[in-house]
Amino acid sequence: MAPAALMLVGTGLAAGGQIYSGMAASAEGKSAENLAEYNAALQEREAKQIEARTALQQRRQAEESERRMGTLRAGLGAGGAVTTAGSPLMIQAKQASEFELENLLIGYTGREEATAARSGAALSRMEGRIARQRGKAGKMAGYTGAGSTLLTGFGAAGTYNKDTYLAKKHGIY
Repeated sequence: MAPAALMLVGTGLAAGGQIYSGMAASAEGKSAENLAEYNAALQEREAKQIEARTALQQRRQAEESERRMGTLRAGLGAGGAVTTAGSPLMIQAKQASEFELENLLIGYTGREEATAARSGAALSRMEGRIARQRGKAGKMAGYTGAGSTLLTGFGAAGTYNKDTYLAKKHGIY
């Protein structure tokens, strides 16, 4: 096979490799985006589970608080204290306040955990979009590189043929 033909074959193979590399980068970007979307969906589902669990914990804590307040009132009443005035009333108010604070803390913690899960989902989606864009850029780079390789290779083959022709014409080759 003539050297110029070999140059053209090599140029074609190099360009094909660059195109294939670009297509692989694009496919990898799409796969990464799909995985990120899957992870985001899991995190969204986790946020909903956290909210449901938090609501249940708050209901249970409120019910337990009511039972404990009933026990406190019964104990104070059994001891002969007037539960509607003075220290017994203050004790009941303080206990109710602590129970309410505990309930609010459960709610706050649950909201923060759910927010963190949703933030993780948003981050996963953003990473997926970035991966897809990176894949598109890799694909474009592959096509651009292939075009450049083809132009350079064809130009070199044309120069080789011209030089060979001139050398033969002047008896150098």
